[in-house]
Amino acid sequence: MKNYNYSSRPLITQVENNTTLWIGHFLNDPADHFAGQTFQCPAAGVLDNIQLFSSAVPQPGKLELTLHEFDENTRSWGPAIGQAALQVNKTDDAQWIRFAMPAIPLVQGNNYGFRLQTPDAMIGLGEAATGFKEPFNGQEWKADSINRQGFYYTYFSLTYKVELCA
Repeated sequence: MKNYNYSSRPLITQVENNTTLWIGHFLNDPADHFAGQTFQCPAAGVLDNIQLFSSAVPQPGKLELTLHEFDENTRSWGPAIGQAALQVNKTDDAQWIRFAMPAIPLVQGNNYGFRLQTPDAMIGLGEAATGFKEPFNGQEWKADSINRQGFYYTYFSLTYKVELCA
């Protein structure tokens, strides 16, 4: 396999942040809450990292991200093609959280998605709502342990960055 030892460059940058999507386990709710984001890859390259904006971390813990190929027509997630995990702390409030990813080739025009879950934390992720003005690249996904299929939203997006090696 090639050695991809280049600097990374942003492929997709969605930095608008005007609301919060919560994941984890709420005190009075029996369900665990998950989040995700789908996107169409605008250029070919090798994945370096995925970053998410953390609005708040009231309960620190492990945050897990998996990357999947995504079928827009059937809204189905393929098997994980990459994964990363890190410890999120209260000092990560209002910070970009960077998941270093394995060198995964992404194909221009293909659809991908990442999902986030936590076994022990409660984390507010930055998200944007367009107010039905213009859809984002891909769809935001949210689900819980009771409804794992979840729901997809075109006019909502996580606040995130996908970076490729250049």
